[in-house]
Amino acid sequence: MLVDGPSERPALCFLLLAVAMSFFGSALSIDETRAHLLLKEKMMRLGGRLVLNTKEELANERLMTLKIAEMKEAMRTLIFPPSMHFFQAKHLIERSQVFNILRMMPKGAALHLHDIGIVTMDWLVRNVTYRPHCHICFTPRGIMQFRFAHPTPRPSEKCSKWILLEDYRKRVQNVTEFDDSLLRNFTLVTQHPEVIYTNQNVVWSKFETIFFTISGLIHYAPVFRDYVFRSMQEFYEDNVLYMEIRARLLPVYELSGEHHDEEWSVKTYQEVAQKFVETHPEFIGIKIIYSDHRSKDVAVIAESIRMAMGLRIKFPTVVAGFDLVGHEDTGHSLHDYKEALMIPAKDGVKLPYFFHAGETDWQGTSIDRNILDALMLNTTRIGHGFALSKHPAVRTYSWKKDIPIEVCPISNQVLKLVSDLRNHPVATLMATGHPMVISSDDPAMFGAKGLSYDFYEVFMGIGGMKADLRTLKQLAMNSIKYSTLLESEKNTFMEIWKKRWDKFIADVATK
Repeated sequence: MLVDGPSERPALCFLLLAVAMSFFGSALSIDETRAHLLLKEKMMRLGGRLVLNTKEELANERLMTLKIAEMKEAMRTLIFPPSMHFFQAKHLIERSQVFNILRMMPKGAALHLHDIGIVTMDWLVRNVTYRPHCHICFTPRGIMQFRFAHPTPRPSEKCSKWILLEDYRKRVQNVTEFDDSLLRNFTLVTQHPEVIYTNQNVVWSKFETIFFTISGLIHYAPVFRDYVFRSMQEFYEDNVLYMEIRARLLPVYELSGEHHDEEWSVKTYQEVAQKFVETHPEFIGIKIIYSDHRSKDVAVIAESIRMAMGLRIKFPTVVAGFDLVGHEDTGHSLHDYKEALMIPAKDGVKLPYFFHAGETDWQGTSIDRNILDALMLNTTRIGHGFALSKHPAVRTYSWKKDIPIEVCPISNQVLKLVSDLRNHPVATLMATGHPMVISSDDPAMFGAKGLSYDFYEVFMGIGGMKADLRTLKQLAMNSIKYSTLLESEKNTFMEIWKKRWDKFIADVATK
């Protein structure tokens, strides 16, 4: 054991005194440094640089009072909707005062939607399946199919017997119970999602089966027109004024069996949107992102790209570009399709891309690299971009190029990418102000409607306690900025949105 000698003690005391003085001297700067870092984080956050006017500050104060109260209560009870599966949280969300304010909020545009997953399924069941000449059959695998026809459709390998729904309902004992069973087959909603959907492949299988099931209803020409109109109506009621829809443009049929092609469908979108705008003059309209399924061969995708090029030339104000849809983990990567995707550039034709990319948990795989390839192929936006935060160089590149991600939180949760939305990777991107928009993907499949549910999940769960009115305002403005509208159209849209925003702020601030 070493013992300090007389000469060492003063030196040691001096050293201890110096350390103590250093500690107490820095105590004041610790608070200053802490405040500086908190301010820096606040400025970095999405919307952090926005300056609110007096009325907005009042509205923000009321909104944040409600939000903080809800979050503190959740911390006490550990019952917090964003941490729960949406199917179990939906009724809680609907009781939230914050949610009611978000429903009132003018949200701008919904830029990531799929054509036959956006109108509430209750409408399909209670309205469409009650229309004349609607037939049902069950495939050998027990999957429902529907067809409007007169007379009864001929049997086929997939459907050996078609039954007129009107007659079938007369034979069932409980029509309400039957309609409820249809509704269960038209959505992913279940009381026990963690039991029913044990993994991503299971939930995706049911997800894609639903598209197959309802396709025969929606692609009947009279229903198709009504469906497009209804989709705009439902989003308009949720304070969304513009939509960009991924559409596969599958053949639409008449009662006679006649089929219409892709051009007919695009023209119908255009005509129905014009009709809707006539009675809702503030509604900006819709655009189509022509899409095909990523399970198909390269040669088929090449033909689809040529189709997209032709449709865009013929309908430049309606067709925005091209995308690939379907389960990313089990489909072809963008690199697999590279030759087909290079066709427009080789032909000297501009075809904007809007690629789904990074909708995966499998880091480091070819699927995961879809984000990189999407950027290399000059994608206009990145659909989902769930894996982007794992790729710092790619993230920086997309930021510099100002390419936003389209965040669809409820979809990501239901399709089992993340269970607790507080842990959604986009939380990191929001904290650093990465360009993004919020959308709802296929809300009808999830038992949701419009855009407000997804905004709630982002505002309360992903954004944490510090996301405020600035965050919401930035997201709404981003949806206009990153749309495919012309600059003059964006300016008009922004004026309409601003007018609605000011009214919203006045309503919130004075209540």
